[in-house]
Amino acid sequence: MDTVLVLLGLALVHLLAVASPGPSTVLVIQTAAVAGRRGGLLVAFAMMVGALAWASAALFGLQALFARFEWLYLAFRIGGAIYLFYLAMMLWRHARDPLPEIPAALARGTTGWQGFLRALGLQLSNPKIMVFFGSIFLSLLPAELPAWMDAAVLAIVGLNEFTWFALLALLFSGAPARAFYRRAKFEMDRIMGGALALLGLRLALADR
Repeated sequence: MDTVLVLLGLALVHLLAVASPGPSTVLVIQTAAVAGRRGGLLVAFAMMVGALAWASAALFGLQALFARFEWLYLAFRIGGAIYLFYLAMMLWRHARDPLPEIPAALARGTTGWQGFLRALGLQLSNPKIMVFFGSIFLSLLPAELPAWMDAAVLAIVGLNEFTWFALLALLFSGAPARAFYRRAKFEMDRIMGGALALLGLRLALADR
């Protein structure tokens, strides 16, 4: 039962992070609006692939390093907490900012597999994603994971990433949905910022 609760907590926290508006969100929305559902879904798939690559690096690479270097665990835990506080602060600070626009020329270029590669490049070019995964893994997961739980964690990451971005691709191809998203941005940023701040506090105060 405890394991189920841990995985559910991970799924919820990660979904809150995925739903936070950012460059990936903008790219999916813009692509779906210009290239249609197929283009938007391919971009959503690229976001999932990129996130799984970073999550795997955080999950397996960090486990091995922390098992060998205790001081690295402490340094990463404090650094991860600071990063989560930073994310929360930025979400609160910019909650009233409008969603940034990708130039129309760039959006028109994100069609088909070209769009997939562009989105994958965006996701892989941001190593902070691995820092975030490392932070939530350290905060929510036990130190020693069985193989099946590793697979469950990656499945949760993949499902959350693709489901959220695919939903955006399917929904945000028309003006009414885009207008609603813009109106709700302030509330979404404040809720997700508060959740990330609480997670950062938990990470800072946690023992191994």
